[in-house]
Amino acid sequence: MNLEQLVAEAQRGSDDAFYQLLNMHKEKLYKVAYAFLRNETDALEAIQEATCRAYLKLSQIKQPEYISTWLTRIVIHVCMDEQKRKKRWVLHPSHLDAQPEKEPTFSAQSATRLHLEDALERLTPLHRHVIILKYFEDLTIREIATVLGHPEGTIKTWLHKALGALRQDLGKEW
Repeated sequence: MNLEQLVAEAQRGSDDAFYQLLNMHKEKLYKVAYAFLRNETDALEAIQEATCRAYLKLSQIKQPEYISTWLTRIVIHVCMDEQKRKKRWVLHPSHLDAQPEKEPTFSAQSATRLHLEDALERLTPLHRHVIILKYFEDLTIREIATVLGHPEGTIKTWLHKALGALRQDLGKEW
C-alpha cells in the first residue's frame, strides 16, 4: 500500500493505517521534537500530543503526499507550545534553597555542545527553529518554507540573521 492509499485509509477511520503512517515517520518526528526540547521525556510527550492532534485533524489533509510535512508542522507547534508553557513556569521559593547536585566533569566536546546549545537558546524562537530545521534536521530551504508556511526568501533572510546572531554571540573562534 502506498503513502496516498494509507492516508486515504486512515481518513476513512482505519486505526491500523494511521499507526502505519506514524510508524513510517516516527524517527523524523522524534528528532524534530528532541531538537526543539532537548529532553527525551519532553520529546516523547510532544510526539504523543502531536499524534493526538494529528488523529483528530486527519480529515483536513487535502494533499496526502505532504503527510510528512503536515506531521512535522504539528510536532513543531506542540514543541513551541511546550516551550511557551515552560517559560511561564516559576520556581517555588523552597526550590531555591535546595543544594545543587555535584556537577559531572565534561569533555571538551560536551562543553562545546553546551556552549552551542546555550547560544541557540538565546536566539529568538523563530531563528532557533530555522537553524534546527536546517542544520539538525538537514531540511532544504524549500522544505523549511513548506513546514513553516513562509516564502523561501523569508526563510533565507531568517537563516542569514540567525547565523549572524550566532556568530556574534559565539565569537570569532566559531
